Amino acid sequence: MAQTTQLDAVNTMLSAIGEAPVNSLSSGLVEAEIAETVLNTVDREVQSMGWHFNTELKKTFAPSTANNILLGADILRADAHLEPNSPDLVQRGNKMYDRKNHTFTISANVSLDVVVQLNFDDLPEVCKRYITLRATRIFQDRLVGSGTLHDFHIRDEQSALYELKEFDKAADDHNIFDNYDTFSIIDRQGRRTF
Repeated sequence: MAQTTQLDAVNTMLSAIGEAPVNSLSSGLVEAEIAETVLNTVDREVQSMGWHFNTELKKTFAPSTANNILLGADILRADAHLEPNSPDLVQRGNKMYDRKNHTFTISANVSLDVVVQLNFDDLPEVCKRYITLRATRIFQDRLVGSGTLHDFHIRDEQSALYELKEFDKAADDHNIFDNYDTFSIIDRQGRRTF
């Protein structure tokens, strides 16, 4: 079976309001353009949650010539990699900010955990399904506003989210040391002086 494309997703959304499918994303049909906009918004929203498949751990970033850590347009979220003596960095806009020193000036390489925006075609099928169903429900709510259709779509959406979470949990190799509370206790033990 072929992978779901953006065009497939838009056509699923159109069928939910009784519209005929389109042959391309640039069809000129107003409803198709609205569907594509909703799909792209939901795609970004879902990927922003951070899943195993779009999270990169301990990625090294070098400072720019102005001593800033700049993030690419495809980075949805970034945080300093959690390890002993790591700087307390947070994302502000497209740069990292040093909360301890109250500055954007960072002159050394840093390790960041980042959530990356992937192209729709590069997403796992289970994620494409959830994005499509969520976008379909939102699209239908905005254009038609049928409570009956809303209830029908919300059940499918919730089922797809459950499947996505199960997929993500199976792919991720969590252990007790991935928990921040556990890490902070271990880190505190390492800093104890006698």
